[in-house]
Amino acid sequence: MLPFIAASAFDQLIFHFQYYGYFFVVLATVFAMIASAGVSSTFKRYSAFPTRRGLTGAAAAERVLRQGGVTDVRIARTTGRLTDHFNPKDRTVYLSDAVYDSTSCAAIGVAAHEAGHALQHAEGYVPIRIRSALVPVTNFGSRLAMPLILIGLLLGFYAESAVGFQLSMFGVIAFSLCVIFQLVTLPVEFNASRRAVVALEEGGLLDEEELVGAKKTLRAAAMTYVASLAVSLTQFLRLLAVVLGSRGRRRQ
Repeated sequence: MLPFIAASAFDQLIFHFQYYGYFFVVLATVFAMIASAGVSSTFKRYSAFPTRRGLTGAAAAERVLRQGGVTDVRIARTTGRLTDHFNPKDRTVYLSDAVYDSTSCAAIGVAAHEAGHALQHAEGYVPIRIRSALVPVTNFGSRLAMPLILIGLLLGFYAESAVGFQLSMFGVIAFSLCVIFQLVTLPVEFNASRRAVVALEEGGLLDEEELVGAKKTLRAAAMTYVASLAVSLTQFLRLLAVVLGSRGRRRQ
């Protein structure tokens, strides 16, 4: 009974995405745009609040690393806006111009977050290891997904070939890797922010008022990852609905 209910619910979901999928994709995309605008405005707002201790983003990242017992990671500057990241290959925390020299609570929050990723790698944090392993297969799958789906749909429509449906399904499976990657990214990013906040509190790098600004900046940034997952998931369901729908039309 339960498998039947689960299958029925899945069929209903696919049915709705056949007809309303574009609406959900657009809705998720708008959500992503709002989240992106939100992190930019929040960062800009709290970049105007310099901290009392006068630590720069680079110095804060260095402090967080030392507190975590990590001594073999460099801090370097990178170009662009909000392009901050940790590169495990060269073991370097890259901070953008708006973060590296800034003494604002927003900059220190972002710098501590990126240092948190370095701490995750040093600790062997499982989700970040899974995400790192998924990077090459996700990149490969994302390049193959749409060509396979389009070729499969064309074969199914014009040649009425079962091979077309199989190709399309392979494309959908390849695209699902993007969804899995975004899903694994969530705990990685939330955990890095939690590590950052704990380090800032325990190290006394920010006072209570400044910590509020850092937390709001990190929360706004986290919403962009939630939005990315929503976009990937709705796109996946829409593609799956299109492919399954094409099989149903071919059988009629």
